[in-house]
Amino acid sequence: MSLSEEPGTERAATVAETPPVFRLRDVTKRFGGVTAVEGVSFDLRPGEVHALVGENGAGKSTLMKMVHGLYAPDEGTLEVGGEAAEFSSPRDAEAAGIAMIPQELDLFPELSVTENLFVGRHRPRTRWGTLDRTAMRAEARGRLRSLGVDLDVTTSVKGLSAANQQIVAIARALVGEARAVVMDEPTASLTEREVRQLFRIISDLTAGGVGVAYISHRLEEIFTISDRITVLRDGHHITTAPAADLDSEELVRLMVGRPLNELFTRSAHNPGEVALEVRGLSRAGEFEDVDLVVRRSEIVGLSGLVGAGRSEVAQAIFGIRSPESGEIRIDGEVVQIRSPQAAMERGIFYVPEERRSQGLILPFSIKNNITLSILDRIARFGFVPRTERQTADRFAKGLSIRGGSVSDPVSRLSGGNQQKVVLAKSLAREPSILLLDEPTRGIDVGAKSEIYRLIDDLAKEGKAILLISSELEEVLSMSDRVVVMREGRITGEFGRNEASQEMVMTAATGGKNRPAGPGEEAPEDE
Repeated sequence: MSLSEEPGTERAATVAETPPVFRLRDVTKRFGGVTAVEGVSFDLRPGEVHALVGENGAGKSTLMKMVHGLYAPDEGTLEVGGEAAEFSSPRDAEAAGIAMIPQELDLFPELSVTENLFVGRHRPRTRWGTLDRTAMRAEARGRLRSLGVDLDVTTSVKGLSAANQQIVAIARALVGEARAVVMDEPTASLTEREVRQLFRIISDLTAGGVGVAYISHRLEEIFTISDRITVLRDGHHITTAPAADLDSEELVRLMVGRPLNELFTRSAHNPGEVALEVRGLSRAGEFEDVDLVVRRSEIVGLSGLVGAGRSEVAQAIFGIRSPESGEIRIDGEVVQIRSPQAAMERGIFYVPEERRSQGLILPFSIKNNITLSILDRIARFGFVPRTERQTADRFAKGLSIRGGSVSDPVSRLSGGNQQKVVLAKSLAREPSILLLDEPTRGIDVGAKSEIYRLIDDLAKEGKAILLISSELEEVLSMSDRVVVMREGRITGEFGRNEASQEMVMTAATGGKNRPAGPGEEAPEDE
């Protein structure tokens, strides 16, 4: 469903008749011998949300960077308002009314909200020629209030939540009187409530005639918010269609060339001995009295709403956080884990939710990132041997890491391939217990499918896997058991055959029909 009340309404018809804010015609972009985009056309109309979808590496960001002046097309043309345009920088694009809000926000964290809004923009002056900070703050407040938020414009951006930073980035675009706004994965770090707030802002923008090009891997968002959808695959245009004419299954097939029911890889597992057990694990303000068991060759899904304490429990097991009470047992033995190094020595590895800030060193090469976890094993007298490249090549091939040589910076890879590097780093350590925290967040369905296959293979090899995920379909499809947390406590546990979306959500939200937790008597089946 689009932002209009019903697909095909008068608003949608009006949008369809309006000339586009911008149009790309048959554009091609090459980087060396690699063609990132070939012969693609795309347009954005005033007052519409036009979603751009495809796997990582499909060419979405490259296409939008040509609109925003970061790249110039090697072939094809860009039109703005019906006239041919050539941008040599983002400043040219913004002067033409086209703003882009990247996934990694380009704000200045040490500057105030007001200062960020006016970076690169016309700033009002007093009659003495100095900056009119009073007028700047007044305009900043007005822009934010037009978006339905009331922030302290004198505070520094680094003190804001991810959602409010996103709002500041949108307000900054509007200071430049944007007629088109490109949003790249804008909800990747937002809670459900914050996503709803963002969607309301987008609705207000489009009602005012601003066009929004929206890049996201979250299919439910695409159908909630978009009027039209364009699909790219391997740098080529596959289709553009009204959102109302597509469904999730068809969209996935267009994106990856195979149906949705082939996305998950799940084999029959035969769980063995208990590998990891926590008893009464507690840390004030984060989690309390957590009991958890994971067996070899078993995938245990840990579900719950944002803030339920799932990541905090995993980080306590890995030695990042210190629990105040309770115990951790590995293969039946009580252990003291006071650091990640101690956890790795016990065969535990944690793959963090924030791969870019916590799982990778972006300027380092793919090779260096993969072998980072085993430097203590392979380094000799402070030197890393040539076998480092052989190790990296083996994992890059085994996990199908694509996008460059292992000597290239990991920052050049797509999100899905970066996630594979994080997984490769964990597997290089040869752990027996894997704690996977949102392992497919922010990556496309094709990369997800490959990671699901890998997780399934690891379970078959005898690894004990704790899978933390906010995606219910992922948890239910991949897990042998599902454990649910709410407000720091375990509130439900279900076997694979009994778990359902309704039961998990009831346990996660504290509904009246809360399923039985560990040690409680389960209700009889009706």
